[in-house]
Amino acid sequence: MNFVDIIIKKRDGGKLDAEEINYFVAGVTDGSLPDYQISALLMAILLKGMDEEETAQLTMGMAVSGNTIDLSSVEGFKVDKHSTGGVADTTTLILAPLVASVGVPVVKMSGRGLGFSGGTIDKLESIPGFRVDVLEEQALAFARKSGIVVMSQTDDLTPADKKLYAMRDVTGTVDSIPLIAASIMSKKIAAGADGIVLDVKCGSGAFMKDLESAESLAEIMVSMGRRVGRKVTAVISGMDQPLGMYIGNSLEVMEAIEVLKGNVEGDLLEVSLTLGANMLLLAGRVQTETEGKELLMEQIRNGKGLEKFREMIAQQGGDVNIIDNYDLLPLSPVKMEVKADRDGYITKMDTAMIGRASQETGAGRMFKGQPLDFGAGIIMKKRTGGAIATGETLAIVYSESKEKCDSAAVFLKKAITIAEKPATEQPPLIWKIIRQED
Repeated sequence: MNFVDIIIKKRDGGKLDAEEINYFVAGVTDGSLPDYQISALLMAILLKGMDEEETAQLTMGMAVSGNTIDLSSVEGFKVDKHSTGGVADTTTLILAPLVASVGVPVVKMSGRGLGFSGGTIDKLESIPGFRVDVLEEQALAFARKSGIVVMSQTDDLTPADKKLYAMRDVTGTVDSIPLIAASIMSKKIAAGADGIVLDVKCGSGAFMKDLESAESLAEIMVSMGRRVGRKVTAVISGMDQPLGMYIGNSLEVMEAIEVLKGNVEGDLLEVSLTLGANMLLLAGRVQTETEGKELLMEQIRNGKGLEKFREMIAQQGGDVNIIDNYDLLPLSPVKMEVKADRDGYITKMDTAMIGRASQETGAGRMFKGQPLDFGAGIIMKKRTGGAIATGETLAIVYSESKEKCDSAAVFLKKAITIAEKPATEQPPLIWKIIRQED
């Protein structure tokens, strides 16, 4: 097969068949295709798109390009969750133990963060002793025993996606919705879950800035799930301000624990309950979303969600004492309060810029492989829509040096708009839920 012909076919708007797509994936995986030809096809896909059938074929090809996880030894309907990323997006640490505590197994592979703050794996690694590099057999043993395991992605899972992801990053082809969908879904399919709930973020702190693009991505991934035999639901949620109040790694662990203790309400809890309830719906554990939310809230009130989180920490080598003593978690030594310089109302937050402030503290990465300061980050003290007085604290910044705190404070002040009058309305927290039967 001549790969140049495949490039030309897509360049001219043609539809690639299964043989051509599989040839592409195989060439990426084994290194037989040169980078310049891979880049050419990626750009052609960005410009000309892929239909649903092509995208599904690319997804499955990438999913089986390496090892796949067989969860058949774990009883029950296994569920997974994926977020397209945001600021203070701590939902996995909350919903995974809650869902597992009602008998629905959660086996989740998560990644490290590149950007605003650490990924789920980085957050868990801020817990002293917690092991994320779990071998497959050990992970399955954990899942059979406790019904929950959250681990880092294995090196041999979806190798084609790893190579294409790196190539897209340096060729200006990140924004292709078929390529984004195939990247996300190939990893989820390879990880073996029966059902997947996708949290597609929309807003100033999200990859998808507007509802139209978020819907397009959500719909193609839900449709792909149907094509490949997976139950998939997509929740489009708002990211026009940080989801939680704590931004960082150990800080987000603290807030997740506080939610599980029943001490925190608001957006973070609501999105966690919405995602978790839809995981229960996919598993057939409840009949309605409302029933699912009520069940998960009961697991908070009776302490069973927190106990499942404690069980997960213990099984993966972490210090369970952090649940009752946050002093055992890292916290950077320099603390700075960022204060309002005028009276008024907080009408808007540039969430991406707040994420940039988090990077400045050391909580997030500027480049792949950069070490994190697990104790760095930001505690927000205000939400959009609220009144603020001159000198009142907007946020508290933690870092290893005053210079880093100062730098973060500059971004924070730029990110928060204070106006004389309150905004007439705020963007919704949950924009839309797309299910396979809809």
